[in-house]
Amino acid sequence: MLRFLTAGESHGQGLVVILEGLPAGLVLDFDAITADLQRRQAGYGRGRRMAIESDRAELLSGVRRGRTTGAPLAMLIRNRDWENWQATMHVEAETPAGATGARRAAVVRPRPGHADLAGALKYEHDDIRDVLERASARETAARVAAGAIARQLLSALGVEIVSHVLSIGGAGLPLGTIIPFDRIKAIGPDSVLRSADPAAEAAMIHAIDAARDAGDTVGGIFEVVAHGVPVGLGSYVHWDRKLDGRLALAMMSIPAIKAVAIGDGVDGARRPGSQVHDEIVAEVDGGGARRIARPTNRAGGLEGGVTTGEDVRVTGFMKPISTLMKPLRSVDLTTLEDAPAAIERSDVCAVPAAAVVGEAMVALVLAEAVVERFGGDSMRQLIGQVTASGSRVQARTQRPAHTGPSPA
Repeated sequence: MLRFLTAGESHGQGLVVILEGLPAGLVLDFDAITADLQRRQAGYGRGRRMAIESDRAELLSGVRRGRTTGAPLAMLIRNRDWENWQATMHVEAETPAGATGARRAAVVRPRPGHADLAGALKYEHDDIRDVLERASARETAARVAAGAIARQLLSALGVEIVSHVLSIGGAGLPLGTIIPFDRIKAIGPDSVLRSADPAAEAAMIHAIDAARDAGDTVGGIFEVVAHGVPVGLGSYVHWDRKLDGRLALAMMSIPAIKAVAIGDGVDGARRPGSQVHDEIVAEVDGGGARRIARPTNRAGGLEGGVTTGEDVRVTGFMKPISTLMKPLRSVDLTTLEDAPAAIERSDVCAVPAAAVVGEAMVALVLAEAVVERFGGDSMRQLIGQVTASGSRVQARTQRPAHTGPSPA
């Protein structure tokens, strides 16, 4: 089983991630891990924290001479801003001698929409910083590092994962707009919101600027697309093995994601079945060869909790970030008097960053499903099993043209 754990706080010494269950012999591209971490920090609407941090994952174990060994893989992402927070975030009972940074007052005014109040009540914290430091979306940097490695495992099997932003704050492309995989993959670095439509991106930028000017925040919608996914990942035999459920769980676990759709999802619920289900047809090429084909992919690459071989499409709906520069009403927990919500350094919009985290979570779920279905302690074994399965599927779904004499 492929699984991962993260640890660390937003302004602590760093983030730690342990990824277990990787086959031995996966050749790692260290620069690709860094590139994904940098993509998470980019995007129009991000805050000042992104100018401070320059994330890089240090691989500590599970890798030797550039290849995975089969042992648990551990990574550390250091927080460059730690030197300004030592007097506030030290782990010792007393402030250590030489600790740098200001000693910040306790946070006692919870932010509506954040884990602040519920977390403080659950864990009985007097200082809400004990909640917000771990609940912060900074933790997703560790997920992206783990997802970058899962992506490399999938890439060795011919699977590619991309994402794009559909809308922000109501501006952008309508829900249900289908952008082909190749067009999403072709989005260049000049797109500050990773949008496949320049006009839509301009409207989204305007929505972010308006929110910033108003001291407000905006959410939005993004889609993650996985191409080249093998047939048969997941299962219909038990509820917790359905891959669409596992993908939804992974996506919903990203901070501020409040809804998830697979394929047409929400939009499909408004149409009759004749306009929703993907018909199965026998496609014949010019030479007379036949194969099973799907004219549409409204199901998003999954039927009955099992991958169909079509692109897997997962849409995430992100609410606006909870920290507002013009804070909402709240209560001081020490006095129970009305007070404005606390203000922490934050973004106006982080939808493009959430899309990168979404890519990582989809990669981790698909990689886990691949290892679960095909097994193998080494990459050689895994690739061999995937290739053999693909050949069997092809034999059942394709027929060459008949070239012999016609039957009598």
